Amino acid sequence: MYQAIVFFDLDGTFLDNDKNVPAENIEAISKLKENNILPVISTGRNIFEIKYVMDEAGIDTVISANGSYVQYDGKKLKAEVITQPLLEELIDFANEQGDILAFYNNKTFALTDADEVTLENYRLLRLDAKVDPSFYKTNPVNFLNVFNFDKDKLYQDKFAGRLSLVRNNPRALDTMKWGVSKQTGIKILINTLGLQDIATYAFGDQLNDLQMFDEVNYPVSMGNGHPEAKAKADFVTTSNMNHGIVNGLKHYNLIK
Repeated sequence: MYQAIVFFDLDGTFLDNDKNVPAENIEAISKLKENNILPVISTGRNIFEIKYVMDEAGIDTVISANGSYVQYDGKKLKAEVITQPLLEELIDFANEQGDILAFYNNKTFALTDADEVTLENYRLLRLDAKVDPSFYKTNPVNFLNVFNFDKDKLYQDKFAGRLSLVRNNPRALDTMKWGVSKQTGIKILINTLGLQDIATYAFGDQLNDLQMFDEVNYPVSMGNGHPEAKAKADFVTTSNMNHGIVNGLKHYNLIK
């Protein structure tokens, strides 16, 4: 039985601003394991995007794609799949807006098109993006990005009750099956493993972390976090560039 569970967002939280894993965070994960505490990555990104983080930090339990794909100890617990008819409706609507989509599953991804915005996005994420508008016809799609800067409400109203869209990136909307979030991913993990009585902690910085914060006992916002994340947090630690993970874990005596 674990003594506690700690969920870590990645970008702006567990990673530094260059998307690297700080050595002190790797050491902190090792200490958590020594204390019989389960570390879990909880991210808007997909499994294939974060293999280097998992390998360096030694974490193989992951809530990815904002809850769309959940694994424990390297084994799949749950994978959401968005239906082709709904994808085609979203594609048509995005085309009307002049917006590009990215289709994702746990293994790979593809774009409907490419432009300066998508090139910059994937440069920052260190990913090579291929264009394949028909990707969804031959691959399961767990999650999407809709590339735009200011059309949150337009898409949310259009697909209410069918898709959940939340901005985790200035350039794109994270897009999941309706009701799917980091919070539902946490519930799946905890209920499947029978860990309901274990103390839970979560570190995050953005709007897609708010529902995760609702699910855990002790939500921790990074010092660089969104004002809404800070407002919902039990504790605001220092920034991701200033020992935020280590300071937050020490605040709760999870590591020394």
